[in-house]
Amino acid sequence: MLTRSSCTSILIGKNATFDHSVIIGRNEDSKAAWPKHVVKHAAVVEAQQFTSKANKFAMPLPQNALAYTATPEWTDEFGLFEEAGINSAGVAMSATESAYANMRVLAYDPFIEDGITEEAMVTVVLPYVTTAREGVQRLADIVEKYGTGEANGILFADHDEAWYMEIATGHRYVAQRIPDDSYAVVANQLAIQVIDFDSDDFMFSADLKDFAESHHLWTPGTDFNFRRIFGTDSSFDRTYNTARVWDGQRRLTPSVVQDPESSDLPFIQKADRLLHVDDAFAVLGSHYQETDFDPADPRAKFPHHYRPISVAKTQEAHVLQLRQNLPQPIADIHWQAMGVAAESQFIPFFAGTTDTPDAFKQGKLPADLNSAYWQFKLASVLVDAHFMQFAKDLDAVQTSTHQKLLASIAQADAASVNLDEQGLAGLATTATAANAAIALNAWHDFTMQLLMTSTDLSPLNFTHDANL
Repeated sequence: MLTRSSCTSILIGKNATFDHSVIIGRNEDSKAAWPKHVVKHAAVVEAQQFTSKANKFAMPLPQNALAYTATPEWTDEFGLFEEAGINSAGVAMSATESAYANMRVLAYDPFIEDGITEEAMVTVVLPYVTTAREGVQRLADIVEKYGTGEANGILFADHDEAWYMEIATGHRYVAQRIPDDSYAVVANQLAIQVIDFDSDDFMFSADLKDFAESHHLWTPGTDFNFRRIFGTDSSFDRTYNTARVWDGQRRLTPSVVQDPESSDLPFIQKADRLLHVDDAFAVLGSHYQETDFDPADPRAKFPHHYRPISVAKTQEAHVLQLRQNLPQPIADIHWQAMGVAAESQFIPFFAGTTDTPDAFKQGKLPADLNSAYWQFKLASVLVDAHFMQFAKDLDAVQTSTHQKLLASIAQADAASVNLDEQGLAGLATTATAANAAIALNAWHDFTMQLLMTSTDLSPLNFTHDANL
């Protein structure tokens, strides 16, 4: 069962944030009830052989795999789908943003049935790279050698750069460095626009221009617009994809008025102000609030006209924050929200932790409330039943909990001064456990309050005589 995720991604350069963090993040949208775990893989010295359970893709892996965080499926029966993580060298990766290439380019470079797919990418790339650029190159080398089975966008970041890579056809790809003062929002489309083949800010298949020219897909002397040459532009794109990019950009750049159905929304955009990490949370949790397209608002005129960023089929959402001028075990934060981003809490896992709390390593089918995934999904379902009534309470628990988590991070940062490597690893582990406990406790209380209030919201209710 090879599945594709219909996700939304965000990438933010270091000079676009208040603290000069490089940030990448994504919603993993696939199934409404399919648990995810959060794990920490230890470093591995021995060389290994990787064989995918999703298809027949297989390749040898080199020695000295770095430690890294990951968010795998609850079962590996259909593949790992580790999706996102940060390694011990301070490189972050999120894979993938599913995309679509047009029939013309696929006619000349079709997908490879046993090529690499989303299921394997984090596992075979992230533990073996020390910069974001190296991550792009390693995945590019794999695609050139083995091919790919699907069109995808992949996010990479380190403490200096954020990169977005698009694999469009069986063997052709391009990657663009996000300018330091800018951001990008991507939604299931090939998004990269004009390629500057002479710029160090782009990486691409060696024969990309020759391929497009020889098959009469591009005219030399004109701009090489990757989105237009390789991508799609259909009514499906306008209602399912482009409106999400518009929604993300209207939040971060409200000064620019755009059409949600425009085929020319920019890939690279500048925010109207410097951004915080919670601005990335807000984009990933957005569902057209304060517009006529919000499916949760009964006052909206067109509530289901466009597919929102945050949907019920979000299995998990992550934001990977690479912070500056801090020791490695606590510098990088893997913010993890279980279930629907709009109705969950982004919890900071320090990338240098040696383990993750038990509740985040549990969860399967059927549901079990020992699992963090199912605890957050329960709250989400209760909110859904009376969304507008509980909206203020939802915002209150998210806001108050985030405040406590930021304070906890500040305490860990202060405690890291003068610690040795072993002490820093211990701090990252204990602080991660404390962060998880803060969030789980707050949301347990919130869920119980939702339950109590919901008992009196039944359609079987009736106005009773107080004397009866």
